[in-house]
Amino acid sequence: MTTSSRVSDALGWLERHGSKRIRDELEPRYGITTVNAYGVAIRDIQTLAKQLGRDHDLAEALWRTGVYEARLLTAYVDDPSCVTAAQMDRWARDFDNWGVVDTLCFVLFDRTPHAWRKVAQWSRKRDEYVKRAGFVLLACLALHDKNAGDEPFLAALPLLEEGAADGRNFVVKGVSWAIRSIGGRSRTLNAATLELATRLAASPDASSKAVGKLALRDLRAPALQKRLGGTSRARTARSKSRPRR
Repeated sequence: MTTSSRVSDALGWLERHGSKRIRDELEPRYGITTVNAYGVAIRDIQTLAKQLGRDHDLAEALWRTGVYEARLLTAYVDDPSCVTAAQMDRWARDFDNWGVVDTLCFVLFDRTPHAWRKVAQWSRKRDEYVKRAGFVLLACLALHDKNAGDEPFLAALPLLEEGAADGRNFVVKGVSWAIRSIGGRSRTLNAATLELATRLAASPDASSKAVGKLALRDLRAPALQKRLGGTSRARTARSKSRPRR
């Protein structure tokens, strides 16, 4: 079967499994803006992906359709070893909603050898969704890259401090996710992100302050501190400062 035939079959499958209710809820409920969607649940997209298997050429063709669910499908169909840096940049130029950004970063892009380079590049871009992708990709690396040491994450903290002041909703949410994900990897990274979050929480900039306060709450969480093997200095200091009852 040709790639074009497989694309047609996939689009037909997606259309048959679409729901007007899901489609109508994309923007008002989830903040996902798209003009070309069928309204297919993610579990159904994953089911179709299993049927299709890994196919780089198919993924490229699905992306070119511009259909929201077809672009989500590419994350599960494409082969990370075949994804090029140029392809990542080309697809990034098409980003128009956080759903596609997050799915690609969480399922596909963070498994490519180009991920770290794109963190550095995309997090400095002006476009809101491309910039979000840089920070979301960093968050996904923190969650999934078990072989990385602390150093690359420590080196990325200045990017997060700068990004926290961006002010745009989808960018700062990506920054927040990255800070909290990095802080859950190790004691060293927890301490470093706590220091960053403390500075942000004390910032006169409203966006930075909000990111910092949320990060402090999550980074100090007792369950996280227990998993990391002790009580952080920041949390200890906070506890000591509380008045006794």
